[in-house]
Amino acid sequence: MKIGKKEFDVNNKTYIMGILNVTPDSFSDGGKWAGRDAALRHAEEMIRDGADIIDIGGESTRPGYVQISVQEETDRIVPVIEALKSEFDIPLSADTYKSEVAEAALCAGADLINDIWGFLYDEKMAFVVKKYDAACCLMHNRDEAVYNDFLSDMCADLQKCVAAAKNAGIAEDKIILDPGVGFGKTYEMNLDVLANLKLFNKLGYPMLLGTSRKSVIGKTLDLPSDQREEGTIATTVMAVQSRYAFVRVHDVLKNKRAIKMTEAVMVRTAERAGKR
Repeated sequence: MKIGKKEFDVNNKTYIMGILNVTPDSFSDGGKWAGRDAALRHAEEMIRDGADIIDIGGESTRPGYVQISVQEETDRIVPVIEALKSEFDIPLSADTYKSEVAEAALCAGADLINDIWGFLYDEKMAFVVKKYDAACCLMHNRDEAVYNDFLSDMCADLQKCVAAAKNAGIAEDKIILDPGVGFGKTYEMNLDVLANLKLFNKLGYPMLLGTSRKSVIGKTLDLPSDQREEGTIATTVMAVQSRYAFVRVHDVLKNKRAIKMTEAVMVRTAERAGKR
């Protein structure tokens, strides 16, 4: 899979999408990286620590968030995207569900659109992504955590996201899917997703897992957002074992080390199995 200028071996490797929130109110790091200079410093740190993609978000989507205007979101992320493009050679993702913001981000140099509504919120989004021949990550989401058969309904919802992408002419090798931990799901449902990560591989697309510092970890460990690193790493290991192509995290270095260790064990296991 190609994102920007970089080829990703999505069948055999797990890559890190580093989170860069340029918002004043994100649930775990609100305000820390707002502004061009602070964002650049943090991006440089994540790249040094092993990030493979930088995901730039200009609107917090924490529980109970208040939607901001297209102009405000654009004003937050576009200068950061332009600066990162001029300074670093790394694929950039724009975390938005609004087509106008996505178009501005892609014009500024973004390579991927990470849509928390999987193209189902804004009907123009898929066509904007196609226009720029960009990659996309389509996340599962619902307004309410109401399902008939939870996991089956989730798969059906994700298939609708894929259908929206294909209807716009987006190629299959440009699509990533995300089960959407923390969105439109109860605590127990989030645990069910984590217990069934391999199920979503049957959809036939590279998968991304985004659990970093989320409430399912906080509730399980009874910890605030700034103390959920170990819980996040545990889910990263699960993602690698489930053959997920990407994890989206705040703490790049330690998750990178966890991936490397897990992949080494998996490779050795496969080698030994082949000798039998």
